[in-house]
Amino acid sequence: MKKFLTAIFALAMVAALSACGDDSITLVVWESTGGPDEWIQQAGERFTELNPGINIEWVHVELGDATSQIMLDGPAGVGPDLFAAPHDRLGDLVYGQHIVQVNAAHIAHLAGGTRRAVSMHGNYWGFPVSAETYGLFYNRALVQNPPQTWEELITFSRQFNAANPGQFGFVMNVGDAYFTILFTSSNENMLFGPDGTDIVNTRINSPDSVRGMQLFHSLREILPVPSDDLDTGSVDALFQGGHAAMHITGPWNFSPFRNAGIDFGVTSLPALPGNTNPAMSFSGTRAMFISSFSDYPEEAALFAQFLVSEEMQRLRYDITGALPSMEMSLGGEFGDLATGILQQMPFAYPMPSIPQMGAYWEAMNSASANIWNGDGTNIQAELDAVHAIISAN
Repeated sequence: MKKFLTAIFALAMVAALSACGDDSITLVVWESTGGPDEWIQQAGERFTELNPGINIEWVHVELGDATSQIMLDGPAGVGPDLFAAPHDRLGDLVYGQHIVQVNAAHIAHLAGGTRRAVSMHGNYWGFPVSAETYGLFYNRALVQNPPQTWEELITFSRQFNAANPGQFGFVMNVGDAYFTILFTSSNENMLFGPDGTDIVNTRINSPDSVRGMQLFHSLREILPVPSDDLDTGSVDALFQGGHAAMHITGPWNFSPFRNAGIDFGVTSLPALPGNTNPAMSFSGTRAMFISSFSDYPEEAALFAQFLVSEEMQRLRYDITGALPSMEMSLGGEFGDLATGILQQMPFAYPMPSIPQMGAYWEAMNSASANIWNGDGTNIQAELDAVHAIISAN
């Protein structure tokens, strides 16, 4: 397989480089730190070995900053050839004409869900390099049988908190809409509807969403901490330090928690009241996009193809623990943990990628924090406000 891929990329580069002579070129690639950077640099070295005429330069731009930065740096001529961004920003990138289309044949071997995440108007716009959702992480020294329902989680946490002053049975980032969406979601009540495009009935302020956020607010009983003190860094530190028995987070924490010496497991989310299936989560696809301002779009596409080869997908998984964008057997250091995330994936749905998602995050982050900190009487009003903001954009 590796020899076959090598031959393909070498032959493709003969044609690609013929247009620019024998001079070497450098592709600038934006990626985050914390693992993806190491992957890009190792992949770049391997790609250049196969294609000596093309060098890869990694530049640090965090995933959440790439979309806004390409809007400035791209037209100014100082942007990248390829950049990583989450798929929910696809609408902004397409409508802003910041990225170019992708040949469907180049990603046909990838999982259908990841391909759908980078599709719009019947075309494909990116190369999915990883898929992710989140699950329930639990400290094996503190939790023998992870709860399957939220009722069970609450009962466990009451008892744990009482027996362990200053520690918590459960933590999560309560001000992050990526996680709090789980309390509002079901097969009949997904954000922007089943297709992720309904801006008239966004579902975010429906009766089901209100009931879900009432459950969310009730968790203050077992986690009596203001939202400002439950940001990502704080809740990660609590679990990593052994001060929290359970935590909702994702595969990006496999390596940090293992390195901290925590013996932990991962399973699907607890079921919401009245349900038997795990609560639904957002799924995200991380993609590489070709800048429409690149001087080398063909070469950038070749490197992107290389990044979604089986060899490079395996390398990314080994380095970061992120799920591959193609179906493959998982093992290695994070195999047991990845299995837990895979249990959640059938109950995850892609974050909508319409432009209105840009307004959703700030609005729902704020509403989530306000609901958490409030007295429980503000839930409908907070969700109505979110609906008004995201349906008007």
